[in-house]
Amino acid sequence: MHHTVVERELELKLILSPERSIPVPARLVYRSDDPYAVHITFHINSESPVHWTFARDLLVEGVFRPCGHGDVRVWPTKSDGRSVVLIALSSPDGDALLEAPVPQVSAWLERTLTAVPPGTEGEQLGIDDALDQLLAQ
Repeated sequence: MHHTVVERELELKLILSPERSIPVPARLVYRSDDPYAVHITFHINSESPVHWTFARDLLVEGVFRPCGHGDVRVWPTKSDGRSVVLIALSSPDGDALLEAPVPQVSAWLERTLTAVPPGTEGEQLGIDDALDQLLAQ
């Protein structure tokens, strides 16, 4: 089975305080063989990048309205007159608040939704084919 990968490099802002942020290079990755998830890799000043994986639906909804609870929360807002989406990440290692530009995130999400439309994610996993093979034996 052919799998699609949709990637996007972009610069996020790590919000340190209301007055201070630092740029953080990031890579957004969506893979049709993991159709319910989005993967974000942050390249911070450390020996290895930081990886986060969470539901694609969470990011899609978060562009329009606040959503999520627990480890990942996403919500839209304005910053200096620009539309941005804030992503709050929480782990035992610490918390981070990241700001991403809505136009770039939305364009990338649209490409993922074209690759695997909502409601068809299960078809990508091949579960029906595997069940058919199992039951045919």
